[in-house]
Amino acid sequence: MAKSKPKTIDDYLDALDPDKRSVLEKLRKTIRAAAPEAEECISYAIPAFRQNGVLVGFGASANHCSFFPFNSTTVAAFKGELKGYETSKGTIHFQPEKPLPVALVRKLVKTRVAENNARKHE
Repeated sequence: MAKSKPKTIDDYLDALDPDKRSVLEKLRKTIRAAAPEAEECISYAIPAFRQNGVLVGFGASANHCSFFPFNSTTVAAFKGELKGYETSKGTIHFQPEKPLPVALVRKLVKTRVAENNARKHE
């Protein structure tokens, strides 16, 4: 991990080991494809995407990589599809050698876009 706070997603990824960088670059592309209007940013010192508020994020730690839907309802809604992955309220952990399936990431991101859009129109 970078010693100084990253200013861009590229800065964050450049500081990672190649295996984690590779899997997170693929995750980034999947998120971008699923939410083409979302803006890349750094939020809570991790790579994230914003669209009508913070949408999703991702990161790496010493023992795993993480995908952050930033809410517990999305994780709960996909509990069945997330079997085999460690989850907590708003986080999904995975190993670089067992990344989240692209189709599942797309669904998670599209769900978050819909949630943020609905919140915007409340």
